[in-house]
Amino acid sequence: MRIGTRGSALALAQAQSVADALGGAELVEIATAGDRGAPGGDKSRWVAELERALLDGEVNVAVHSAKDVPGELAPGLTIAAVPPRADARDVLVGAGSLDALPPGARVGTSSLRRAAQLRAVRDDLEVVSMRGNVDTRLRKLAEGEWDAIVLAAAGLQRLGRVVESPLRVRLAEGREAPAGVLDPGVFVPAPGQGALLVESRAGDESRVSEIDDAEAHALVRAERAATAALGATCHTPVGAHAARDGGGAMTLTAFAGLPDGSAWIRDARSGDDPERLGREVAERMLAAGAAEILRQAEAVA
Repeated sequence: MRIGTRGSALALAQAQSVADALGGAELVEIATAGDRGAPGGDKSRWVAELERALLDGEVNVAVHSAKDVPGELAPGLTIAAVPPRADARDVLVGAGSLDALPPGARVGTSSLRRAAQLRAVRDDLEVVSMRGNVDTRLRKLAEGEWDAIVLAAAGLQRLGRVVESPLRVRLAEGREAPAGVLDPGVFVPAPGQGALLVESRAGDESRVSEIDDAEAHALVRAERAATAALGATCHTPVGAHAARDGGGAMTLTAFAGLPDGSAWIRDARSGDDPERLGREVAERMLAAGAAEILRQAEAVA
């Protein structure tokens, strides 16, 4: 078994977890356009080279962060498995909560969605763009480039950066910073955040079907359906998060907003069919004005 993966520390950790679940496999590092510094655009910049390696038979499967995978896969490929999902929430690193940050604090993020949500909640913050992998961002936080940054909980956990009780994150050279989990009902995570997608050639799904988690797969399907129905792109601040409520029903929360936080729409609905639930939430949001918000977001991107 040969597993295609990007070469970042986080991507390798994720691919290794899949290899371990399968009882062992060879990791094949493949550089993507996104790794080579291609400017922001379609999500395919993070997966196109991996999909090409799959189609050419260089690897048997490819492992992606689900949030990086476009709604439409390359022809001939399929989502073969979604392993058990990690924490889908966002984490503020540098302070225990947003309330603990002083007015004017500099908060770094690489995500339009996170920027929109931060500004919607705290318009007094200075939200600044950041680049680089997780290790680079944590090092720059330790150097004082920002007062705090927002990262995915799952990535921090997979890299062994999280210290519990009280929650802290390891930065660089033995330093730690306080951290706080952001409420997913307000800071709605990116579609697929915390989940991995194992992609294969159509017809080869059985090679990895043993590691598919039906629950995680269903939740991700709902989130991806909502994103597709909204017509979201890399230039639109959109979130979608599915989870089971106390009664066991699947509840999907979605968010769409302007990058400056001046306008946003959030909706939640419960249902049994993942794709139908995703479409219903998207349709309700579009009827409430999400189409115009997303059009404006595209225009200022």
